[in-house]
Amino acid sequence: MKGREKAPPAPRVVAVRLITRLNVGGPARQALLLTRALHDEFPTLLAAGRPSASEGELSDDRVIVRGVPLARPLHAGMDAKALAAVRRLLGETGAGLLHTHMAKAGTIGRVAATTMTRRPRTVHTFHGHVLDGYFTPNVQRAFVEIERALARRTDALVAVSPEIRDALQSLGIGARREFHVIPLGLDLEPFLSVAGARQELRRHLGLAPDQALVGVVGRLVAIKGIDVLLDAMVLLPGVHLAVVGDGEERAALTGRARSLGMADRVHFVGWWPDIPSAMSDCDVVALTSWNEGTPVALIEALAAGRAVVATDVGGVRHVVEDGVTGYLVPPGDAGTVAALIRRLLDDADRRACFGRAGRESVRHRFGQERLVGDIRALYTDLVGRR
Repeated sequence: MKGREKAPPAPRVVAVRLITRLNVGGPARQALLLTRALHDEFPTLLAAGRPSASEGELSDDRVIVRGVPLARPLHAGMDAKALAAVRRLLGETGAGLLHTHMAKAGTIGRVAATTMTRRPRTVHTFHGHVLDGYFTPNVQRAFVEIERALARRTDALVAVSPEIRDALQSLGIGARREFHVIPLGLDLEPFLSVAGARQELRRHLGLAPDQALVGVVGRLVAIKGIDVLLDAMVLLPGVHLAVVGDGEERAALTGRARSLGMADRVHFVGWWPDIPSAMSDCDVVALTSWNEGTPVALIEALAAGRAVVATDVGGVRHVVEDGVTGYLVPPGDAGTVAALIRRLLDDADRRACFGRAGRESVRHRFGQERLVGDIRALYTDLVGRR
């Protein structure tokens, strides 16, 4: 009688990837992509907390996610539970590498790693400069001190742009030699294949093909400065705005648009299932954030051949070349935002020129193959050192 076949051994976990939550945005997309693309060389367990319902949650059928009690707000009880859970995870897997994404995961994960008898190599990615504009001054100062201390216990610090690295270093976070500038990498093919307006978003909004339409894509939170864009829209009579995304500020922003007399031309779309299609219908894509890391929405807009107007903050300049692929404006300057949007709306040739230049600019710089290659080289170096 043939003996029962043994089940294949469970895959060896080389690394644990820890992210605060897989909410819609660049960090979550990068975490899923890297976990999947590097699986054969660096089998990785992805662990994450849960985002709120309004943020949306990204997933990938090819990536299994282990839930951990990570929450973005500061909460002593929940943070203690998260620390214990991450320590158990590192102990169970025996992983030699821990890569953390986003601030809370970076804190909990690196503290947990320092308490392990067999300490894994640690990598932390700064997806943005979260120490400016997010917290009260006292909390901000405390977080800077925490990040300084954690940086001294981290084997590799990754910044998604030179601007983010320089801003962190100006605060005394990390030594220059510890930083690696590794820009975001995305699957841009759906955006690069955009040839013309698909009219799906316009039909949904009841807009004619020739109706001027500005788009903004992202989470509806205070740091994104959507209120500034609404003020700019007041100066653009007859122009419509599609707000693609959701978040805690939606009700307030909807009320503001109504109070400004623009309820009929400011459209809160929510999370749209086909972003390349939505981008194709926009004449101009705007971003009026007060702070940014590397804005995914702008990379995608440029890949789709759209001209952009964006505030010159954080890593935006790393994506947009002023006067070549779009326009950069000071944060909070609604008047200039409106004037530059109008300039682009009135000049189809300039929009097309910016679109062509933008597409070529991001095609290779922010492609997923480049990102995977950069992270592969970093992991190989760290594991080799052990």
